[in-house]
Amino acid sequence: MEYTELLEKQIIGRLRIDNPWWTEGAVPQFYQDMKPRLYLDIFYSLVTDVDLQRAVVLMGPRRVGKTVMLFHTISRLLAEGVPQQNIIYISVETPIYNKIYLEHLFNLSKKTLGKPENDKDQYYVFFDEIQYLKDWEVNLKSLVDTYKNVKFVASGSAAAELKKRSNESGAGRFTDFSLPPLTFYEYIHLKGYEQLMYKQKMQWKETEIDCYGSVDIDKLNALFVDYINYGGYPEVVFSDKIQENPGQFIRHDIIDKVLLRDLPSLYGINDVQELNSLFTMIAYHSGGQFSYESMSKESGVRKDLLRQYIGYLEAAFLIRKIHRTDDNAKRYQRETSFKIYLTNPSLRCALFQPIKVSDEEIGNLVETAVFAQWIPRQGVDISFANWRLSNKQQGEVDIVGIDAGLQKPQWAVEIKWSDRYAQNPGELESLLWYMPKNGLTDAIVTSETVTLTKKMQQVTLHFMPVACYAYTVASNTLKNTRMIYGL
Repeated sequence: MEYTELLEKQIIGRLRIDNPWWTEGAVPQFYQDMKPRLYLDIFYSLVTDVDLQRAVVLMGPRRVGKTVMLFHTISRLLAEGVPQQNIIYISVETPIYNKIYLEHLFNLSKKTLGKPENDKDQYYVFFDEIQYLKDWEVNLKSLVDTYKNVKFVASGSAAAELKKRSNESGAGRFTDFSLPPLTFYEYIHLKGYEQLMYKQKMQWKETEIDCYGSVDIDKLNALFVDYINYGGYPEVVFSDKIQENPGQFIRHDIIDKVLLRDLPSLYGINDVQELNSLFTMIAYHSGGQFSYESMSKESGVRKDLLRQYIGYLEAAFLIRKIHRTDDNAKRYQRETSFKIYLTNPSLRCALFQPIKVSDEEIGNLVETAVFAQWIPRQGVDISFANWRLSNKQQGEVDIVGIDAGLQKPQWAVEIKWSDRYAQNPGELESLLWYMPKNGLTDAIVTSETVTLTKKMQQVTLHFMPVACYAYTVASNTLKNTRMIYGL
């Protein structure tokens, strides 16, 4: 038997294993038993929109449930009557598929099913971890243009790189969908504690806006700390065994695979140890201010390489860099400092140890958890404000929402894990300076347990527990709510 014939036979065997519904009519029980992400409904509506001649590209970091979402989508398609042999799943990272074009894999699937190459049936074809195929975007665009009766869906873990190539080669052919690590809203629902939450109204000038309160803030805060430590990945949430040693799962199965395999293969990185050390340093100081100068001194990495490495880590959806603005919401012409956040705080727990409420680092990790709820939100330009006050101290506001057109702040939020400022709002010097200077009459300040409104001379401060704030932001992010109130 010739090599190509043998290889084709092996590929067909692999396709049969990966598509058990062709004969059994259902996805593996393992996937059926897993709770679906709350993002599934939005994703499913994109997949089933067959009138729109576009491929759907599902992006996100490793282990957030992309493959599970694909199988939940397949399960729902089967439940809604799509013929079982009209659904094809191909994991592109499988070694046997190396360097084989997507179209060839699609046609081999149809050959396995005994289907003619030119049939006009409606198909749903899923390519998992597509970034492992060189020039995947060209392949996928060609498929979309050629097969009008097929809905192509692709997934990949190098989010920013996928998006870049999608924008460059797939304009008008691809619809991007980003799946973030678990948000706090999803975490509460997956754990079955949604009964802790209730909707309430916040009076914002002449408008009433929706937000959430809790019937048991102490319980919610305990869940919030658990979320900070273990809440980013569905498998960790539901496994007490993994929580006993999250480093084993997250560090080896997520961080190491990304830093030692994915990024070097995608970008040709030679010194993976240098990249690993840099990420470890960033993770330890998540939520802190950085500069290329100080990072270079601490890590020993050249400044030009630092910029590249930070871009790579953002591409892998491990971190997010946040730009600094001054007290007039203007970006500094020369970017000397910025903040970097982990895309979910449980990465830090995995590298070091679980955080406790009494730990000094709790403030930065609470802030990291809040930013994790904002990162997936579309159409929001977020920065932080930092400037020198007249008394030579530094002024800072944690989160500022910028109107991209006007380049003016729409809203401001101060993140605190303390009730002290609700009783002593005058201590919020930076925020009280920033608001009237930028025409802001209302702002949100988070607390540990307190909910109240403080009217001062020129401004109104709305205090709410940070866990309730994170839940509200994550809920609005899921619904893609576009509000100007910092929620």
